[in-house]
Amino acid sequence: MKNNPTLEGRLFFSMTLEFLETYMPRQLGRSSHTIKSYRDSLTVFRRFLIEEKHLSIQKFLFEECTPALIQDFTIYLKEQGNTPGTCNQRLAAIRGYLWFAADRDIAIQSVALRISKIPQCKTPEKEKETLSALSLKCLFDQPKNTKIGLRDRTMMITLYDSAIRLDELLSMKIKDLRLDINEKYIRITGKGNRERIVAISTKTAEHLLQYLRVFHPDHSKDSLVFFTKIKGQKVKMSEGNVERFVKQYGKQAKVVCDEVPDNVYPHMFRRTRATNLYQSGVELALVSKILGHASIETTRIYATPSVKMLREALESVETSKQLAEKPLWKECSEEDLAKLCGLR
Repeated sequence: MKNNPTLEGRLFFSMTLEFLETYMPRQLGRSSHTIKSYRDSLTVFRRFLIEEKHLSIQKFLFEECTPALIQDFTIYLKEQGNTPGTCNQRLAAIRGYLWFAADRDIAIQSVALRISKIPQCKTPEKEKETLSALSLKCLFDQPKNTKIGLRDRTMMITLYDSAIRLDELLSMKIKDLRLDINEKYIRITGKGNRERIVAISTKTAEHLLQYLRVFHPDHSKDSLVFFTKIKGQKVKMSEGNVERFVKQYGKQAKVVCDEVPDNVYPHMFRRTRATNLYQSGVELALVSKILGHASIETTRIYATPSVKMLREALESVETSKQLAEKPLWKECSEEDLAKLCGLR
């Protein structure tokens, strides 16, 4: 690579600003959350170069981004305590940036191609935990009958019933709520700025109305439904704040109910709702639409069959007597059978 005059001297980070500030949001329409993830990954890579390889951002070249270097970066990430999933996410960001740079400069394509062939880390497939009906009830009972308790309970109930993402909940404005009609719903702007309508139950609508009466007596349509105050100004609540109180309620609920998982977090409400819908017989395509997935393949991770579904599937299969195999041949010698099986 170093002998390639068309590539020599091109700084690796010379296109990151355009990639993050222009290409991803304007051309690809990626969400701020996705862009942040890519920015974080490239920042971690830069720190690795400085701290481990003693390479300056002002001198590191595309030609120096070799498979061996990226493999060292993966080892570095693992030593820092990152999971295989996080390592794969960092690698995906570097690949994405390299292919963008290769589109801008054909000389970089060979670098992008070599890095794209690096295999991902193996991630152990674990069945994700969901919340039982008893666990949900116990969690919803934990917030105290205070103003903050009302807010926390309403947020958890809305997260479960609508199966929306946490960022979608925190970005929701009062004008997105339709609670004054028979078929109550909320309008969500999800990943890639895709809009969708999500139906909610009458009970959830009642919780939201009670919350609005307390927190939004003026009913300003452009106000965030859920917010925090900084220097007297209503601003978007951080995801970390919600994760903190959900985890705390989970610990409290665990004392009362053994069915509550050891670690409860906001996304667990979405997963539980999606799994419950699938197990209740809702078509996977409709579940995908409710969740706001661009591809039904993404939704399949929530398609976990219940014990009842497994039992019914087993009972629907014919008995072993009915399925007894018929011989493919009549009496044969051992030698002939071996030949039929491709053996000697």
